Amino acid sequence: MNEFATDTAVNLLEPGRYGATITDRWCLPMGNVNGGYLLGVANRALEAALPFSDPVATSATYLRQARPGPAEVHVEVVRSGRRLAVGEARVITGGKEVLRVVATFADLTAGAEARSVQQLDAPRLPPPMECERLHTDKVPTLTLAQRLEFRYPALPGWVGGAPTNDASHEFWMRFADGSDADTIALPTLVDAATPPAFEIGVWQSTTVELTTYVRAIPAAGWLSARASTRYLAGGFHEEDFEIWDSEGILVAQSRQLMLDLG
Repeated sequence: MNEFATDTAVNLLEPGRYGATITDRWCLPMGNVNGGYLLGVANRALEAALPFSDPVATSATYLRQARPGPAEVHVEVVRSGRRLAVGEARVITGGKEVLRVVATFADLTAGAEARSVQQLDAPRLPPPMECERLHTDKVPTLTLAQRLEFRYPALPGWVGGAPTNDASHEFWMRFADGSDADTIALPTLVDAATPPAFEIGVWQSTTVELTTYVRAIPAAGWLSARASTRYLAGGFHEEDFEIWDSEGILVAQSRQLMLDLG
């Protein structure tokens, strides 16, 4: 079992109630747990409770910061049909709800032969090993960075202390242990990269809401990504994210609203 599967595992306590351990291996510099990882735990519980395995649409509302420790995920099956199932999950740590998720699950293999149109191509990048690795894994408390590998054609300007004011990045990404991403991992990965808003001087923020669409089951290998922030206003900004698999197929899209903290 790979690191992500191990660290998002849940166990059934009773119908509708799952136990989990929120590890310190997916943390941000201040010790809080990455929101994408927390969503991965919620999606594992939803996957266990619903008859389908692919979270084609998730809406995650973050209620407060989460710290490592024991957790429970309370799941309600809202509806289960022939092609889609809808569930709600509440992640509780320290006696407080930290995340609420409403998700629609499906079986993406059932539509694998359906008509497909892509009007925007995957990022055009040099091969991963010809790109520069972003070494945020050198920050000891940023344990999230030790779980992932990112490679850029050229490192973002903020890395050298010269933000470019262009909050748009294209890069390669994968799990650091070499394991391939599945559809449960994709909603985590859209929230795992360094924010492009660093390029416009937004150094600290927290996610208010994250919506993710999983469009296809990813092929094995590296994933290419495109991330951007276009609007900063009223103390909030958005981040848009796309993930493409090694065959150039769009596998995930997301948008999140973030509160700027300074």
